[in-house]
Amino acid sequence: MPDTVTAGRRAVVTGISAIAPSGTGAREFWRAVLEGRNALGPLSRFDADGFPVRVAGEVPVEDPVPGVDPRLTLQTDRWSQFALLAGEEALRDAGVRPGDLPPLGMGVITASSSGGNAFGQREIEALWSKGPRHVGPYQSIAWFYAATTGQLSIRHGMKGPCGVVVAEQAGGLDAIAQA
Repeated sequence: MPDTVTAGRRAVVTGISAIAPSGTGAREFWRAVLEGRNALGPLSRFDADGFPVRVAGEVPVEDPVPGVDPRLTLQTDRWSQFALLAGEEALRDAGVRPGDLPPLGMGVITASSSGGNAFGQREIEALWSKGPRHVGPYQSIAWFYAATTGQLSIRHGMKGPCGVVVAEQAGGLDAIAQA
């Protein structure tokens, strides 16, 4: 029996992007997939001494992430900053200018396997090594898996239904279904 609430409704994906070890941006990412390009290599972003793993897939985006306000980099993890970069490209790809649309008619659904781990780890280290006065005020939100959805919503004035699906590799499909 068809669901009367969703009968006749469809999800339309109009803009895409990717931030991945094999490429930044949908075109570069897809080119790497078609060429079968390997995205794994020796760790280069940090000193791997003391870690059992020395090979990883690192995202080739400089630090700070382009297009992210430097003030916002203090409040967010690189994880959320990647989402802001991907969100900009997806909107451009779709030809959507959020300011031209009603805020309540736009929402954000993201998929995540975790949150801002690097941010959280840094703050926990400060807590245990220096004490609670050395933990920043953004610790309470930057590590949270839904921080990315919130930052995208705020940045683009999207005040409609927002959410996050916590679902590892299948998360993208789950996010489309949720939308």
